[in-house]
Amino acid sequence: MDAYDKGSNARPVPGEPEPAAAVPDNLPPEGHETSDGHGTPDSHELPDSHGSPGGPKPSGEAPARIPQQYDDQQRDDQQSDGQQYGGQDDDTALGAPPLPPPTGIAALSLPFQIAAALALAVVAVAACVHVGMVFLHVAPSNTVTKQHGQAIDEWIYPEFEQNWKLFAPNPLQQNIAVQVRAEVRAADGDIRTTRWYDLSALDGAAIDGNLLPSHTQQNELRRAWDFFVATHDNANRPNGLRGALSEKYLRRIVVLRLDREQAGGRGAAVQQVQVRSRTTNVPPPKWSQEQVSDKPIVRELPWWPVSEADRPAGARPAESTGTEASAR
Repeated sequence: MDAYDKGSNARPVPGEPEPAAAVPDNLPPEGHETSDGHGTPDSHELPDSHGSPGGPKPSGEAPARIPQQYDDQQRDDQQSDGQQYGGQDDDTALGAPPLPPPTGIAALSLPFQIAAALALAVVAVAACVHVGMVFLHVAPSNTVTKQHGQAIDEWIYPEFEQNWKLFAPNPLQQNIAVQVRAEVRAADGDIRTTRWYDLSALDGAAIDGNLLPSHTQQNELRRAWDFFVATHDNANRPNGLRGALSEKYLRRIVVLRLDREQAGGRGAAVQQVQVRSRTTNVPPPKWSQEQVSDKPIVRELPWWPVSEADRPAGARPAESTGTEASAR
């Protein structure tokens, strides 16, 4: 066995050329078609022991040129990747999720964004003005309230009036029931006076057992009566500029409530109303030595004629006759 025998571990003699690699006998000659219709593959396409085409390259030789078909396929794959990710950056092309679409105001067009911003600005300004007015109304007298007290009162009264009667040192210790009766013109033309309607009792029945009572059921009638009492003396005469406003406010509320209760029957028109209050002291607890009167105090107001401005929308107007009842 010499150095050229297969399987020999002998090394070639220095200075002698290395023998050419043996070619298997079963390969067809170059350029000859095989039985499957393909010619003999080039030398760089022959798989080596690791499955890579071309086998080991001798040292000093240039690497085999990659076929043009492979270059075109790689370029097509890169272009398809760029189209799939919409031409985004490399991080997105490598599989990063696309940016989410805009939401909220940012999703609107520019004109609608401007309109929404203006609406929010108006709401914010109105809220700040209202909070400031309420603060100045309940705050102690100061320079601002002295100079702009009328503007503050016009903003607050009558719907937003505030007081401290719920808290010490003078919490409410009386039950005040506001009652009303009316002179109505019935559908048949007769004029008659209704019974007394206890509006405070109706509000109490609506609140009792209600987990979410409305603000009007709890405070509208009570605040209207407090407003009237604060602006009138014991003879029911107004003691300031807000007296007429308090009368109008209370009259509109009782007319609305009478229309809701269908006072005088269906189709009857309210012509005059009379309001009274019935005040009783809250009895002290059993352990207290305080003595209070249990006799109710009644305050009855004069008759008020009802105008069309006092009637709720859709209410039946009063029929004008030559014998209308005058204010008592």
